[in-house]
Amino acid sequence: MSEPTAQRPQDGIVLAITFQYYRNLATATAFYETVLGFELAIDQGWSKIYRVCGQAHIGLVDETRGMQNWAEAKTDQLCLRVPDVDAWHAWIATQNVDGLTEPRDSEELGIRAFVFNDTEGYQIEVQTAKPGH
Repeated sequence: MSEPTAQRPQDGIVLAITFQYYRNLATATAFYETVLGFELAIDQGWSKIYRVCGQAHIGLVDETRGMQNWAEAKTDQLCLRVPDVDAWHAWIATQNVDGLTEPRDSEELGIRAFVFNDTEGYQIEVQTAKPGH
């Protein structure tokens, strides 16, 4: 008797989480709660999972406990699409963050956006789609 051929499950994905690793988890969680206003969805102690929107989540992990290690070079970016990028820029400008740029338009991408860094150097982009995009 032969084994049935495995197939990709058709019941979908129920949650998406991107994990980032931090040396100071308490400072990172305060930033994501206070500055970005994210809601803590799952508290695993040394891993804090925040709802970004819908079923998109970001997990902040104490690097001494997680599957990866903290690294100085950050190779990912959290991008947040918002209705009013200029209002977000005005708010973020009051929060004493590193790497804050002025909002700028990209005709090629059809967005207006700015970037800044979180407490340990992960870049966050905030963008608004231009009309028609």
